[in-house]
Amino acid sequence: MTDKTAIQLLKRHGALKRHRSTWESHWQEIADYVVPRKADITKKRSAGDKRTELLFDGTAIHAAELLSASLHGMLTNMSVKWFSLSFTDTELNGNDEAKEWLESVETVMYQAFARSNFAEQVHELYHDMITFGTGVMFVDSDPDQNLRFSTRHIGECYLSEDQNNRVDTIYREFKMPVRAAIERFRDGKISIKMLKKAEDDPYSEITLVHAVFKRDERDPTKLNSENKPFASVYIDPDQKEILSESGFDENPYLCPRFLKASFENSYGRSPAMSALADIKMLSKMSEVIIRAAQKQIDPPLMVPDDGFMSNVRTVPGGINYYRSGTRDRIEPLNIQANNVIGQEMVKQRQEAIHSAFYVDQLILGQGPQMTATEVIQRTEEKMKLLGPVLGRCQAELLQPLINRVFNLLERQNLFAVAPEFIQSGNIDIEYVSPLAKAQRQGDLQSVMRLFELFTPVSQIDPSILDYVDMDGVAKHLMKTLSIPATVVKSDEQVEEIRGERAKAQQIAAENEAITQTAKASGDVAKFASVVNG
Repeated sequence: MTDKTAIQLLKRHGALKRHRSTWESHWQEIADYVVPRKADITKKRSAGDKRTELLFDGTAIHAAELLSASLHGMLTNMSVKWFSLSFTDTELNGNDEAKEWLESVETVMYQAFARSNFAEQVHELYHDMITFGTGVMFVDSDPDQNLRFSTRHIGECYLSEDQNNRVDTIYREFKMPVRAAIERFRDGKISIKMLKKAEDDPYSEITLVHAVFKRDERDPTKLNSENKPFASVYIDPDQKEILSESGFDENPYLCPRFLKASFENSYGRSPAMSALADIKMLSKMSEVIIRAAQKQIDPPLMVPDDGFMSNVRTVPGGINYYRSGTRDRIEPLNIQANNVIGQEMVKQRQEAIHSAFYVDQLILGQGPQMTATEVIQRTEEKMKLLGPVLGRCQAELLQPLINRVFNLLERQNLFAVAPEFIQSGNIDIEYVSPLAKAQRQGDLQSVMRLFELFTPVSQIDPSILDYVDMDGVAKHLMKTLSIPATVVKSDEQVEEIRGERAKAQQIAAENEAITQTAKASGDVAKFASVVNG
């Protein structure tokens, strides 16, 4: 029996399919030349089938792998801190107890990331971004590891944006073994056809549709899954029936785009798309050069007509008999190939592909005379060139990722109880990955340059230092360098130390005054005794 809601959702799914159709041939071409292991967009291949029949050069494949690994290392490297939390209220940021609680929250989040499969799945997400232009990751809770991440193939996903150009609707069409589907939706509406198929061949696959979208009509006073902000509906498209319906408190899908044209909706563009012409040209040129080299190494032969006694043998040590009294010989056909020009053209295409995938920025050329400081500065400058990538990744990947993970762990009661005075404090996210730090190094260098210039001037006129707020400088440097709260004293502790120091200085000044007074009194008494004597 069909379901009206299922039919309506499948119609929307069909509309999203039509809107995405123009991208599919582009993605298939990208996959064929850059990421053949995912070349299942318009071509449907069997598992284990060969996928590299169009490739004659692996430059683009290696460049894409290098860029995805570099983004992972510079943005979400699990061996270093790549985000920190702070309060939007400056007073709470100065409170030692509040900062230490927030740091304990960070510790729990980092531990949950480390226990989960985040590292492997986010690397796949970066790879999808730089090849297909759009990545899709599903984030949910896990009973064993607290968190579970799954990067979905772009060929399965159909997206739509809201008025803020953020993806809020995701339809995923995927296959699942029928026995797994029955186990997964045993509390839902399992059709008789599905049960019959499970009896005949439980390992055969069926197609399902998972729709996640923002609910326009819901009752926020009810806490059940059917009234959560985001709906989650699994549909059997063959029977047009809903298998299960639930919801999420946040959008469980992260859909970052590498680049996005202002007039295009939902899907992004990538370095692989920018370099596709060079990639195809390089593959064709490599094929031609390989054939030319093969002809030079094993050239075609010119054999005289009816000059030899038997078939020509070209194997090593082969003996060929020709008619006595003739001067006929077997001679190679000179094809006049110029491999130098071909190799030079190949090198130019490879350099163009490297530039498109930022290989020049990712690999630092180090000369023999470079100092350590120069290496650091050049590394920072190269990282700054990836600034636009960082901005979109922060908005579409890192921020919703951290928000989603924070809320999932909070609902699992994994955080320590917050002190009462910060129960209503809003939390902000600060990115402290190597790439984010490189973007802020200019602020640090400006402050240090300020002191370099002020120091010689202050020796002439010390009042110039009155323009510098030393407390502000210290806080700015600690924030820029992402110093942990456990090694920084709170504002109250600093005020207490300064009060004790001022009190000690006052006592010392009073003692000095008493000493000077006593000494003066002794000198006066001594002078009076001399006069009276």
